[in-house]
Amino acid sequence: MYGVNSENGYTEIGDGIRIKTLCHDDSMLMSELWLQEDSVIPEHTHPDVQTGYLIKGKIRLTINEDVRTFVPGDSWCIQADLKHRTDALEDSVILEVFSPQRKDYMKYVNDLNLQPVSSINDHQ
Repeated sequence: MYGVNSENGYTEIGDGIRIKTLCHDDSMLMSELWLQEDSVIPEHTHPDVQTGYLIKGKIRLTINEDVRTFVPGDSWCIQADLKHRTDALEDSVILEVFSPQRKDYMKYVNDLNLQPVSSINDHQ
């Protein structure tokens, strides 16, 4: 699949938290997460491995009892079923990839104009 970048497709999922699914297939899902300063993603777990890359801002990520601060260029990997929480210390943008595809995030796939790619030649 490939997606066309646009302002469409963002969904507010909490106070100061917006998400947009960028692309997905059965094995993974990639999303862009916008967090306003002082917003919080409460502690939770899910059965998917989650990797993240901080594009902009500053966050505090708690995984189990481990607490770390991340700045742009930092990345992380959260194994399946680990408790974790995110606190936005500044307005932040995160690129996240979940494997396998995070099923509960499929509800955020709006009118994104996602298209299947049959081969690499489709891009030439």
